[in-house]
Amino acid sequence: MTEPTDFALYLDFDGTLVEIAPRPDAVRVDPALPGALERLRLRLGGALAIVTGRPIGVIDDFLAPARFDVAGLHGVERRVDGVVSGGGAEDHPELRARVAGLTAAVAGLDAVLIEDKGASVAVHWRLATPADAVRAEVAVRITAEALGGAYRLQLGKAVGEIVPASATKGHAIRAFGRAPPYAGRRSIFLGDDLTDEKAFAVVNETGGVSVRIGAAETIAARRLSTPQDVRRLLYAWADGAPIDPDALPPA
Repeated sequence: MTEPTDFALYLDFDGTLVEIAPRPDAVRVDPALPGALERLRLRLGGALAIVTGRPIGVIDDFLAPARFDVAGLHGVERRVDGVVSGGGAEDHPELRARVAGLTAAVAGLDAVLIEDKGASVAVHWRLATPADAVRAEVAVRITAEALGGAYRLQLGKAVGEIVPASATKGHAIRAFGRAPPYAGRRSIFLGDDLTDEKAFAVVNETGGVSVRIGAAETIAARRLSTPQDVRRLLYAWADGAPIDPDALPPA
């Protein structure tokens, strides 16, 4: 029989713990979520981490007053047991030199947003017209190509983000898994977007349980329909229900 401490739980944020919002700063966090994650972290012996494209500081603001282990910016920065590594804007001068040009390229597009995260930059076109969405994607593609092999373009739901080439959620989960309390445990990862497929691949390779949120095509083994379903599951686990990810619906 498995115990909670047999597992390490990794959770995407947008589209998984919270519903996608029209603007990155407009997401709503269920008031019960931070406390439930704290209780679940205790059941797991500390092996719970948020793996997200958001910066660590933004996750802290949304989940305050709780502070969790976080892989931010798709793994560019990471905090484990309170110690932060990576993620400094000063480490990415080539990217910084291109941000002003990218901003200017999309400035005339209606409802297209730039999210400058320091070590990465994202262009959002969720609220844009179809024509402006195409122009925004072209602009971010051109900028990514100009940066060369040190960076890559990561496309998601109505967003294109330029990140360091070495940064993926899969790399982040591997890094967590090399250190306590995550080492030696079976991984569970819940995510909802194209950016999460690399993490699903790592979890699948290592015998873990990958869970896709939503109806899109995926390599994940299991599926939940909505962030509300995710929260319902996590709240049950936090309050003592058996942690049995293999019982979730197949993808």
